[in-house]
Amino acid sequence: MKRPSDNGGPDFMPRQQLDALQSRRLCAVVRRAYENVALYRQRMDNAGVNAERFRGAEQIASLPFTVKADLRDSYPFGLFARPMRDVVRLHASSGTTGKPIVVAYTKRDVEVWAEVVARALASFGLHAGDVIQNSYGYGLFTGGLGLHYGAEALGATVIPASGGNTDRQIMVMRDFGVSAICCTPSYFLHLMERANELGVDWKSLRLRAGIFGAEPWTEAMRQWIQQTSGIRAYDIYGLSEIIGPGVGAECREQEGLHIFEDHFYPEIIDPVTGRPLPDGEEGELVLTTLSKEAMPMIRYRTRDVTTIYAEPCPCGRTIRKIRRILRRSDDMFIIRGVNVFPSQIETALLAVDRTLPHYQIVLTREKGLDQIEIRIEVTAEMFSDRVSAMENLQSRIAAQIERTLGIRAAVSLVEPHTIQRSEGKAKRVIDQREM
Repeated sequence: MKRPSDNGGPDFMPRQQLDALQSRRLCAVVRRAYENVALYRQRMDNAGVNAERFRGAEQIASLPFTVKADLRDSYPFGLFARPMRDVVRLHASSGTTGKPIVVAYTKRDVEVWAEVVARALASFGLHAGDVIQNSYGYGLFTGGLGLHYGAEALGATVIPASGGNTDRQIMVMRDFGVSAICCTPSYFLHLMERANELGVDWKSLRLRAGIFGAEPWTEAMRQWIQQTSGIRAYDIYGLSEIIGPGVGAECREQEGLHIFEDHFYPEIIDPVTGRPLPDGEEGELVLTTLSKEAMPMIRYRTRDVTTIYAEPCPCGRTIRKIRRILRRSDDMFIIRGVNVFPSQIETALLAVDRTLPHYQIVLTREKGLDQIEIRIEVTAEMFSDRVSAMENLQSRIAAQIERTLGIRAAVSLVEPHTIQRSEGKAKRVIDQREM
């Protein structure tokens, strides 16, 4: 595979040529899914879709949606479009909400996965010669091996650190001259905190880039990380059902994530009606794989809420961008009739100084009324300060949250290290209303 660069290749393909490629690949994947996957064949028949006469992107709205429940109901191999002898890799979700979701890859699928991740890393300004520490978990989770293969395809030196063992992670970062790290943003916060305890000066390291994904994080969080650590923090997007990390990525402009449209066709729909929405309108992201052999996905509803931007990017890429994913259509909770997303609370908290980016949202019910408490860590200096200073900070945070959400929330200030750290995705919301 030719190593990707930041100034050529499929990312910069003329738009008319890209549109024609998408339609050809879409026609092929529709036929493949119809011929080899019973679920797709039944649904296309029910929708009146003729796979042989399907004309491409102009007809995509006629295709039925696929949802996460379809993958669970087809467990383990019901959505495979190729026989097991052609499958070289299996990954799976953790299965915390039921049966795990199994995803499959042919040899070509793995090569495409490495290609798109390498293109993502190139868009961050990384290249052959960089030393990339991969602190995503290896195993059934797609993050570890996805970033690993992509970094190798880029020509970088890869350190397969995986998750955990934080002190060793910091030692490796310092001693091996790591220039980029891949992990969840919440784990990077934990690494920074532990490094400070060990007396390690972040800004003395060679580290210049962080590749963060697997959980939503706000622009305020990015700015906090960049100002505190001195690195550039980039967002990478993906989901196991489609391929894993590498569906999309920011460029150095840091203004939206480019979707690698030659392999993944993006749409935005109204999450309630399923109606397609034009570029520029907010809605639910729907993705169709254009080249996946082992397990094609047709119009998969991601539940991620975003907007597609078709305007040209200053980086020169012609592939469209989506706004960074800050919320999902299914992570909303309702308090006293008000729709609340965790990202709104994070933005409000980080607008107030002397707080740390570690917080939890606790939902309870008292006498039939929903209550919300937000627990926030503050700096050690603030926690040991006089009571009036703490009360003032608490009032400022409560006022900022009320301005953001439109409702009052109880605010508890806690000392550093009170909130449990995570080596994977941070658990921000604890819902005790039904406990």
